[in-house]
Amino acid sequence: MELSFDENDFLSCCGSTQFAKLMASFSPFSSHHHAVSIARDIWFNNVHVNAWLQAFSAHPSIGQTRSPSHASQTSAQWSKGEQSTALATATGSSLQELAEWNARYMQKFGFVFLICASGRSTDEILAELKRRYTNRPIVEFEIAAEEQMKITELRLAKLFSSRENISSTTDKCSTIVAKKAEEDRISIIGGHVNAASENLSGKSTQNPSRTRPPITTHVLDVSRGCPASGIEVLLEVWKGNKARPTFGAADSGSWVVQGSSTTNLDGRSGQLLNIVDDVNPGIYRISFNTGKYNPSGFFPYVSIVFEILESQKKEHFHVPLLFSPFSFSTYRGS
Repeated sequence: MELSFDENDFLSCCGSTQFAKLMASFSPFSSHHHAVSIARDIWFNNVHVNAWLQAFSAHPSIGQTRSPSHASQTSAQWSKGEQSTALATATGSSLQELAEWNARYMQKFGFVFLICASGRSTDEILAELKRRYTNRPIVEFEIAAEEQMKITELRLAKLFSSRENISSTTDKCSTIVAKKAEEDRISIIGGHVNAASENLSGKSTQNPSRTRPPITTHVLDVSRGCPASGIEVLLEVWKGNKARPTFGAADSGSWVVQGSSTTNLDGRSGQLLNIVDDVNPGIYRISFNTGKYNPSGFFPYVSIVFEILESQKKEHFHVPLLFSPFSFSTYRGS
């Protein structure tokens, strides 16, 4: 099914009017991946320098929730959501330092410091800002354009997800009267399974509205002030006679592997779980092979254990690791 969008839709994803017009000229799109492919070609090969600067100016400074007046309402809402982890982990002093470094960056480069902030803490963002501040202007300009593209791709996913949900709701009536043999296929296409089809098929198969797995992580090497790449990551869930392992006691049960990955150059892991609307409640454990990453460090590996409740199964759980040779910390991000 092809989906159509207009210039305003694409302006919410990227604040460049030239980019939005060119994207609208290619609409409709057969899929999100199709749109991303076109968007990357337009952004890097078909818009001028002023289009990049216009897009940069549509973003608020990191640490601020107020977007520029010319930014769309949707874009402003998305910016606020993308900075939610940074704001949740900020302190008064860190926000002050971030504001000071934002001003220094703007004075040196002439545009706002741009980073794909989703899931990043204030300390991570500040460390990256300081690192990139040493770049030559031409190098930093290209990095900022890459970060803008990352943000655009995330927002395109949100745009397609919202439109697909509307389309699938519109098609719900036709799903109800579909033949029993076609129910699963139609459920996947429509993204909705009504109660009648659940009774006939015995299960509900849905096209997930999420655009990423329900559990994600990344690793920041705080001793170096940069992402930690190449760290092996393992996600497990507790299975046993009891709902959770008992502290300090031997239980009849075991940890069952759900997925594994290795952090990329941004310190982010690959897909550890399938992209599903509802994650199974339970006790989960993410383990990091920190000994292999830093053989001379104190920790041969680090494990983080956390619980997902029944009431939280539709939420997202970002569980990062802030790591140094002799200490580590974590928090729940978004």
